[in-house]
Amino acid sequence: MAGAYAGLFLTAFGAATLLPLQSEALLVGLVLSERQAAWLLMGVATLGNVLGSLVNWWLGTRLEQFKDRRWFPVSPSHLDKARRHYQRYGYWSLLLSWLPIIGDPLTLVAGVMGEPWRRFLLIVTLAKGLRYGVLVLATLGWMG
Repeated sequence: MAGAYAGLFLTAFGAATLLPLQSEALLVGLVLSERQAAWLLMGVATLGNVLGSLVNWWLGTRLEQFKDRRWFPVSPSHLDKARRHYQRYGYWSLLLSWLPIIGDPLTLVAGVMGEPWRRFLLIVTLAKGLRYGVLVLATLGWMG
């Protein structure tokens, strides 16, 4: 039983980074198995995913010191574009951190932009917790 929680935590953590993992399918599968408490699964998935996003934020805070290196993976124009978007929409854009494709880079950009970690953590936890909550409720509703 502990293995299910650990696996979900690690999958959710990895999914929040740039790794191509999907925690939603695992969460739904575990909820459907009815072997673990759905609310605890939701909490574990949220915790793992938020901590993975916090790693992205931290990496973002360190990223700019390497921007002049030849191996740096982001062009200056892409970095400037990301900055402009974040400045335009501000920290509330972190409510979209749960979205596939744009959510993970958004948490990295928040670090680059110097978003305070407490506000970052609050908004990202809200966004990701709501996503997993809706997913669990929808799964339980489908089960009847």
